[in-house]
Amino acid sequence: MSDPTRLPLAALLAMISVLLVAFELMFQMFYIGPVPVPLGTVIVVLSLPWLVHITVTEISATTAGAAAPVLLWFVSVLVLGLFGPGGDVLLPGTWQSMLLLVAGSAAGLVAFRRAIENLAGSRGERVR
Repeated sequence: MSDPTRLPLAALLAMISVLLVAFELMFQMFYIGPVPVPLGTVIVVLSLPWLVHITVTEISATTAGAAAPVLLWFVSVLVLGLFGPGGDVLLPGTWQSMLLLVAGSAAGLVAFRRAIENLAGSRGERVR
């Protein structure tokens, strides 16, 4: 991130990432009547690839830039999920929590891989 004008955008995206994690955790244990509806999973599957794409195209077209949103998501989920506000555990040991972690990891890794392939393709390299 050599351009200082990108720093506010990076800070904004980091704040958006953490807020999205908070929403994902809040809505992961959502129920409609007796039926569990893990809306947090839908949010992460849609938002994490978008964050990776925006970070790579607008802030830092590097491997570290592509990995930053995924790492920030993972750290935020662990911190907010296990040590939530007021000592609440927002990530209990249920299948919904596992679904959030698996879906978020998969969406993040697929988006990261796609970003790396695009970066390598734009440089004329081949990724193995």
